[in-house]
Amino acid sequence: MASTPAVRGARRSLVFLLVLLVGLAGLITYGVFRSDATWTPKLALDLQGGTQILLAAEQTDGQAVGGEQLQQAVSIIRQRVDAAGVSEAEITTQGNQHISVSIPGKADEETLKRIEASAKLDFRPVLATGIGIDLTQQPAPEPKTDENGDPVPLTEAEQAAEDARVEAQKAAEEARAKADALKPEDILPETKPESAGDLAWITPGLQTKFDAFTCTSDAALETGNASADEPLITCDESGTQKYILGPVELNGDVITDATAQMATTQTGATTGGWVIQIVMNKQGTETFGKISTRLYGAPSPQDQFAFVLDGRVLSAPQMQGQILDGRPSISGDFTQESAQALADQLKFGALPIDFTVQSQEDISATLGASQLGYGLLAGLIGLLLVVVYSLFQYRALGSLTIASLAIAGVLTYLLLTFFSWRQGYRLSLAGVAGIIVAVGFTADSFIVYFERIRDALRDGFSIERAVEHGWKRAFRTVLASDGVNFLAAVILFILAVGNVKGFAFTLGLTTLVDVLVVALFTHPMMTLLARTRFYQSGHRFSGLDPQRLGAVYRGRAQFREPVVAGKGAGKKVARSQKEAERRQTIAERKAAEAAGATAGKES
Repeated sequence: MASTPAVRGARRSLVFLLVLLVGLAGLITYGVFRSDATWTPKLALDLQGGTQILLAAEQTDGQAVGGEQLQQAVSIIRQRVDAAGVSEAEITTQGNQHISVSIPGKADEETLKRIEASAKLDFRPVLATGIGIDLTQQPAPEPKTDENGDPVPLTEAEQAAEDARVEAQKAAEEARAKADALKPEDILPETKPESAGDLAWITPGLQTKFDAFTCTSDAALETGNASADEPLITCDESGTQKYILGPVELNGDVITDATAQMATTQTGATTGGWVIQIVMNKQGTETFGKISTRLYGAPSPQDQFAFVLDGRVLSAPQMQGQILDGRPSISGDFTQESAQALADQLKFGALPIDFTVQSQEDISATLGASQLGYGLLAGLIGLLLVVVYSLFQYRALGSLTIASLAIAGVLTYLLLTFFSWRQGYRLSLAGVAGIIVAVGFTADSFIVYFERIRDALRDGFSIERAVEHGWKRAFRTVLASDGVNFLAAVILFILAVGNVKGFAFTLGLTTLVDVLVVALFTHPMMTLLARTRFYQSGHRFSGLDPQRLGAVYRGRAQFREPVVAGKGAGKKVARSQKEAERRQTIAERKAAEAAGATAGKES
């Protein structure tokens, strides 16, 4: 087989796909032996069963919880469950005071403690800030090579950057080792500082722990259990900023109301921005007035005051004046939605809620397993119909469709297993439905491609040129179709809740897999197959026979009138060819006889 640019490109695509598959399989294998990965995707509640917990919510003062407060409690619990890495959990309200939490699999003790903990809003002074992202975990730059493949030395600037990266990683590793070796008495000062905002809280041990702390570490999940009398290292909700906060100075129950409203000037004109207006009771007014007096004018970041809910910083605004009327406002780069969300968190988080476990039981997946069996049966029937149709319509070419579907299935399985390990994804019944639906989308891409090749053959292209011409036309169509499907999946994933998110996730994932398989397997394989004698000869079982497609070849880019396909069409084509050859032979013989007669007369 000649090594043309098209062939070399096809081989590179197949090698890249093979590397991708082997790489995913290797990562999962590494995770199985060195981490908590499994060979199969983790299953969601409806397929695996799990634990169902019924919680009774009440305020810490014994009063009943209202409807809006219960919804806020559901939101708080959902954040806790998500922080624990549990996906596909179902959290719903039952009646006016109960919350049902259903978790896939067996809930561990730490997750249960996190769910049952009271939701309290606290005010803490900011002592220090830092970047919560681990910037030291940057991969080493790929070595550069010249045209001959020889390594190219780094420039002075590149070498300095690489040295700084290595030193930063060493320092971070040393800091983590020192932090792990710290004892509780090494973190707290020997003498209790006079106030919560005193920098004496930052001991060398606390500073070491802060330096090693990142918002993605396991310690970041335990911030909700911190003592109110001790400093707290935690992060904001985005996980990008970390803080050292002093002990609690004010409890959230002093807030009587929090609303989102348009910011106004002193003359009453609106500025177009949004602020959160807070109203405090008498006790909160007095205490917050003293706090604001102390913080106003202090150097940054000691002029900030953090609103902490469940151990996470909701907001840490700067103190821009003395607030003695108990009506502070939080300004910033808020939209209406983000301002309203923060106002709700302050308003309802300010009402401490206790969760009492009423019941805890294991739930089975009998119904889900039965539905999964029916779903897989339906998917298998649909897949068999696609296979039968492909073989009937495209004959031997249908085998490429089957192989492409198999590659797409393997790649999808590996990706789901990888996301299950690294992102906590769980496959639900709705997710299985998304995969089954994607089989039709994937097969449709192959059909579009094959039909474009057939159109090119009808137009007089050779098989090799027909493959390249058909690919250019088909790939645009495939991208447009898959682009619409992927956009729909993204919108559905953003707007939906519960199991519908699982359907949207698998639908979007399989759509991306479809593009990869068509570009990296189907087209490269078609390019290589087009160079084989079986397809170049237009074998009648190849699915790419020009005669059966309605065109009979006479010469370069010349075709006779199309023959209507039907019973005996092939025989008619053969007879037409023989008749044309017979007539051409007779015409040549007569021309030769006439030429001979003319020559005799001249002689």
